Amino acid sequence: MKSILKRTTVGLLIFVGVANAGALIGHTIRQPIQPAQVNYPPVGDYSSYTVSVNPDGSYTIDYKGHDPTVLDNETYVDTSNGVFGIGGRTTTTRNTQQIAGGQTEVGKNDARSEECIKAEGGGESNGALVGASLGTAAAPFLTGIPYVGWLAAGWAVMAGQDMGSSVGSEIASTIKGC
Repeated sequence: MKSILKRTTVGLLIFVGVANAGALIGHTIRQPIQPAQVNYPPVGDYSSYTVSVNPDGSYTIDYKGHDPTVLDNETYVDTSNGVFGIGGRTTTTRNTQQIAGGQTEVGKNDARSEECIKAEGGGESNGALVGASLGTAAAPFLTGIPYVGWLAAGWAVMAGQDMGSSVGSEIASTIKGC
């Protein structure tokens, strides 16, 4: 019985040793899988690409030269209500352009219509006039300040003109619905 157990153990050890040696030799002979060598396409401002690599080393490149979707532009601006809480303005601008002799389509562009620009300019000039008048009305009180009274009076007129200009343009554009 001891003899059969010894023979079985020795045979099992030899079998495991030969199997491990074969596995080591087979492992060193087998060439490892090289990672995919991807030749990336040239890219610029108007091109894009995506790369999909498979486990076997093959790959697929989806390349778009002069991609018109890169030139899509959409802007959304929502301003707060005016000085007196009247109205507000929402501006949406969409532009789509295509390159290299393609058509150029300009989408909805209601950012600054001609009527809004005219209303804002008129409001600025009228507001500046009213503000300068109010600053001039306050000037006699400021000229009584020793040494710098004349300077303070000028500052009051200029400050009134600037504030009147900004308030007037905002009121005019709010009334116009811009």
